[in-house]
Amino acid sequence: MKRRDLGRLAAGLLALAALAGLPGLAAAADEAPDAMIKRLSNEVLDAIRSDKAIKGGDTQRIVALVDSKIMPNVNFQRMTAAAVGPAWRQATPEQKKRLQDEFKTLLVRTYAGALAQVDDQTISIKPQRSAPEDTDVVVRSEIRGKGEPIQLEYRLEKTPGQGAGWRIYNLNVLGVWLVETYRSQFAPEINTKGVDGLIATLQERNKANANGRKG
Repeated sequence: MKRRDLGRLAAGLLALAALAGLPGLAAAADEAPDAMIKRLSNEVLDAIRSDKAIKGGDTQRIVALVDSKIMPNVNFQRMTAAAVGPAWRQATPEQKKRLQDEFKTLLVRTYAGALAQVDDQTISIKPQRSAPEDTDVVVRSEIRGKGEPIQLEYRLEKTPGQGAGWRIYNLNVLGVWLVETYRSQFAPEINTKGVDGLIATLQERNKANANGRKG
């Protein structure tokens, strides 16, 4: 993805934080996915605007935000598995854990600098096309601010049982699905170096990002 699109993608990734451990989330388990994203996106974006450390690219604060707000309500295992592709099924539990850890670090550090561009964005949710009984939906939205509006889509699944609710497992920004983008990058590494080779490559990329963007 081109560098000039990082700010736009960052806005979309910040909206991911809407699925957060905020007050009232448990009580809103039956809330429609589009209504939930609209309500919580606005709450979290307001909070980020007031955090000077995040706007300044403080990686530690961004990691804390991801861990406390995003991860509890994103199916990150499914997201990582889809990005890795068929090799995920052959990976050991330890390899899967390392892949998830490195992939999360990659996402956070890649877009940390772009978070400073979040300013006066507002979110508009488009009419929902799913049926009430659907358990896998796409919520389409538009982020408006400076420049052209940003088209953003969330793919969510509804989890059953205790703690039931909607969880994101993919994100489309400007017509590009996040998981598929990384799958195309990871596939050559896995084909030539295997799962351990991909882990090593991710570690190297994360170290390079850390050296170039200290938080």
